[in-house]
Amino acid sequence: MQTEYQKYYVPKQSYFPIVGSVALFCLAFGSGSILTATGGGADLGMMLLFVGVLLLLFIIISWFSTVAAESRQGLYSLQMDRSFRWGMGWFISSEVMFFAAFFGALFYIRVLAVPWLAGEGDKGVSHMLWEGFVNQWPLMTTPDPSLFKGPEKIVDPWHIPLLNTILLVTSSVTLTLAHRALKLNHRQWTSIWLALTVVLGITFLYFQVIEYHEAYTELGLTLASGVYGSTFFILTGFHGLHVTIGTLMLVCILVRVLEGEFSAEQHFGFEAVAWYWHFVDVVWVGLFIFVYIL
Repeated sequence: MQTEYQKYYVPKQSYFPIVGSVALFCLAFGSGSILTATGGGADLGMMLLFVGVLLLLFIIISWFSTVAAESRQGLYSLQMDRSFRWGMGWFISSEVMFFAAFFGALFYIRVLAVPWLAGEGDKGVSHMLWEGFVNQWPLMTTPDPSLFKGPEKIVDPWHIPLLNTILLVTSSVTLTLAHRALKLNHRQWTSIWLALTVVLGITFLYFQVIEYHEAYTELGLTLASGVYGSTFFILTGFHGLHVTIGTLMLVCILVRVLEGEFSAEQHFGFEAVAWYWHFVDVVWVGLFIFVYIL
């Protein structure tokens, strides 16, 4: 008699992994070019970033469609389900390291580098940057305002950031309610709670766009506003990208639920997206505390 291990499904060769790698390379290289280059280099970075986003959207749509079709054909066994869970677990672990690097950079700048440059500690060098440099965060002045103009004001954490925190925390609650409804086989409520989660995610992105517009036009906070501007936008920007990806994932899952897919016992596709969304929410709480408040 065949066991679940003998029924393990091995998919045919696919171009999805290599295209996904190219998409991530374009995203990383493009983002880095925008932050560090000027003139033509910044234009090239924007183009690469745009290409990376398009390729990533293509991969998400195509790969999700393929996996969903294989699931509908009954090709996945319990062992395959365990493999998916391990794979998603390792993926989220890599995402933890991704954001840990940026949080680590912020920690290094605020706790070590800026005090050293102000002459504090054993490694401190007084006036290493320019006369009158002081240890403060955020850094509101730059050594050459003609090249890097410091921000005029900082983002008010108790305005849009607080609202977005409420939106994302609420979305985690609604997604958990949708998961519970699915396990109870209440498909109508699953769809309702899931649709509400999608709406909350889109609303979050809308307010983040508003915040970025205010930062550029009213606060003088841009990518060229010294280290404060670059760390602010790279942390919140990458998080916004993850919220965008997560919202697209939720839309895909919502469509599958409306089409009658998933059961109370077997719905890992739903769970995987839920894991990802909860992770993104936790990252935002960290951003709200360490980027906006402290």
